[in-house]
Amino acid sequence: MQPLALMPMFATSLAFQFALKKATTEGKITICVLALVSMFSWTVIITKARQIYRARKMAKKFFKAYRATRDPLELARQGADYDGAPAFELYYTGAEELDYHLKNNPVEVKGEKKISNSSFDSVKVALERVASAQALSLEKGMIVLSTAVAGGPFLGLLGTVWGVMETFAGIAQVQSASLTAMAPGVAGALIATVVGLLVAIPAMFAYNFMFTSIRAITQELDNFANEYAIQIEHKYVDNRALADELGDAFKNLKEGAFEPAPALVKFER
Repeated sequence: MQPLALMPMFATSLAFQFALKKATTEGKITICVLALVSMFSWTVIITKARQIYRARKMAKKFFKAYRATRDPLELARQGADYDGAPAFELYYTGAEELDYHLKNNPVEVKGEKKISNSSFDSVKVALERVASAQALSLEKGMIVLSTAVAGGPFLGLLGTVWGVMETFAGIAQVQSASLTAMAPGVAGALIATVVGLLVAIPAMFAYNFMFTSIRAITQELDNFANEYAIQIEHKYVDNRALADELGDAFKNLKEGAFEPAPALVKFER
C-alpha cells in the first residue's frame, strides 16, 4: 500500500505516462522539441548561475583590496589577480593602458611622470570598451531563456491544438462522441501544453533573477569605471592650467639656453 503522502505524486506520474502514451506523433515531436529547448535552457541556467556567483564573489574581494590602496596602479604592480570579477578586467585593462602612456608618452611635472589629457582620453576609451565587453559577456546566453519563456507555452499549445484536432477528426470518422472515446486523445493532446509550461516556468524565474543580477553588476561596473577614471585623473593626469604649462616650458627653455649646443661645441677650435 502506497503512503498517503506519495499517492498524489504516484497518481500524477501515472496520468503523465498515460497521456504521453496516448499522444499523437505530432504531439510527441512537439514534446521532443520542448525537451531540447529545456536542455539548452537548463544548461544556460546552470552556467550563468555559476558565472554570476563567481562574479559577485570575486568582485567583492577586488573592491575590498582596491579601496584599501592609495595608488590606482598598486594592485597591478603587485600582480594581484581576481579572475572572474568584471571590475578587475576593467581595472587591469585601464592599468595596462595607463602604464603604456606613462612609459611612451610621459609628461614631466615637478619631477613626476604624468600623462596628457589626450592620453587620458585613450585610457577612458579602453575602460568603456572593456565595460561593454563585460556586459555582453554577462548577457550572453540570456536569449535562450527568453526564447524558452516566450516560445515554450506556444509550442505546447501548438501540440495540444494539433492533438485535439486529430482527436475530433477520429471521433467524426467513427461517429462516436462518447467520453471514453474522447478522453485518451484529449489527455494525449494536453500533455504538450503541460510540458511547454514545465519548460517555460523555470526559465521565467531564472531569467528574471539573472536579468536583475546582471543589471546590478553592470551598474556597479559603470560606477567603478567612473571612480577609477577620476582617481587616475587625480594621480596621473597633467591638469595644470595653460599659464602654468607655458611658465614651466619657458623656465625649461631659459635653463637650457645657457647650455652649449652639441653641434657648436663639436666644431669649436
